[in-house]
Amino acid sequence: MSDKSLACETLLKEAAALIGGDSPRLDAGLLLGSVTGWSRTTFRAWPEREVDVTLVTRFSTLVEQRCEGHPVAHLLGEQEFWSLPLKVNPFTLIPRPDTECLVEAALALDLPPNASVLDLGTGTGAIALALASERPGWQVSACDAIPAGVDLATDNATRLGLPVTVEHSNWFADLPPAVFDLIVSNPPYIAGDDVHLGQGDVRFEPASALVAGGDGLDDIRRIVAEAPGWLAGGGWLILEHGYEQGEAVRRLYTDAGFASVETGQDYGGRDRLTLGRKHD
Repeated sequence: MSDKSLACETLLKEAAALIGGDSPRLDAGLLLGSVTGWSRTTFRAWPEREVDVTLVTRFSTLVEQRCEGHPVAHLLGEQEFWSLPLKVNPFTLIPRPDTECLVEAALALDLPPNASVLDLGTGTGAIALALASERPGWQVSACDAIPAGVDLATDNATRLGLPVTVEHSNWFADLPPAVFDLIVSNPPYIAGDDVHLGQGDVRFEPASALVAGGDGLDDIRRIVAEAPGWLAGGGWLILEHGYEQGEAVRRLYTDAGFASVETGQDYGGRDRLTLGRKHD
C-alpha cells in the first residue's frame, strides 16, 4: 500500500482488494477506524477525507497482518458481543454472533428474579456479562481453566461495571460447593481431526478452546454428566455445540436424566445449542 497521505475511500478499496474473503470491506473499515478514530459513517459521508501518512503506515501494517490471517478482533484487541465491547486476546476464544442465540435461550427461561447462574469456561466473559447486563437481579458467576481467561473476563466485567465473579476452575473441579438455577457454557466441541482447524481465524485461537477429543464431545460429556450435582431442582443446563451434534448431545442429556430436552438453532438455522431441565 501507499507511503503517502490518501483519501479514505482509496485506502478502503486498496485494502479490501488485498484482504479478500467474506467481508473485506468491513474488515478494512474496522481496521481504518481503529487507527484514525473515525467511524464507518464518517468514511461513507466524507470518502475524500485525507488520512495522514503516519496513520496510513499503521493501517498498512494491520492490513498485512489481516492478509496473513490474523483475526480482526485480535488486531483491534476488541470484539463486540451482545452490544458489549469486550477485550479479547489470543489465549481465549473470540466471541461469535451465533453464541448470542444461547444468551437469548437463557433469557427466555422462567427463572427466579435472583437466579444463581454459572458460565463454565467463560473466556472473555461474553455469555456471563451479557446475562448480567440483561438481568441485574441474577447472581452471575463464571470460571475458566486458564488464568489468562480469568484475568480477561474479570477485566471485562470491571470495565463494564457488571457484577460477575470469575474463578479459576477446570469446569466444576475447583469450584466451591454451590447450587445453580442455570448453568451455561460454550465448551470446545470440534473434533481433533477437523479440517477447519487449519482454516480462517481459528488458526490463531487456542486449541484448548476449540478441540474436545476424537468426536468433539469429550467436554460436553463431562459437563452433562456432572451438571446435575450442581443444579437446583428444576434448574437448566444450556450448552453450545456443533451443528451436526444436536442428536448426540440430546442423547447425553436424556441419559443423564434431564427433562424438557430440546435443541435450538443459530442465526443460520443450524442446530447450535441444547438445553434441558433437571427434575424437581
